[in-house]
Amino acid sequence: MKRISLALAGTALSLLAAQSVAGDAAAGKAVWEKFNCASCHGPDAKSAIDPAYPILAGQHADYLAHALLAYQRGATGAPASANVRKNAVMGAFATQLSKQDIDNVSTWLSTQPGPLKVAP
Repeated sequence: MKRISLALAGTALSLLAAQSVAGDAAAGKAVWEKFNCASCHGPDAKSAIDPAYPILAGQHADYLAHALLAYQRGATGAPASANVRKNAVMGAFATQLSKQDIDNVSTWLSTQPGPLKVAP
């Protein structure tokens, strides 16, 4: 009984975490285009102009949202930590995004086919 309860609790937490970013994918594509993200990350979000740039297509939406918020924190001069990313280019872009923009673009990117996407 204890194992079943733990399994159910774990499943519930997983579902809550998966639903933590509720964005509009069509609006996210518009954010992607407005800020010309393809100029670095590639038009398909998986063929970046530099191999050091991350593949974004198919990435988990909550991870992408966390990363963008961390770039915003980094642009404010916050000291480096697990929740702060310092990158002049990404910080400049991220500071222009609202929370809704972040949720939308994260949702759209998570729906794109790519090597990070797990087939159903």
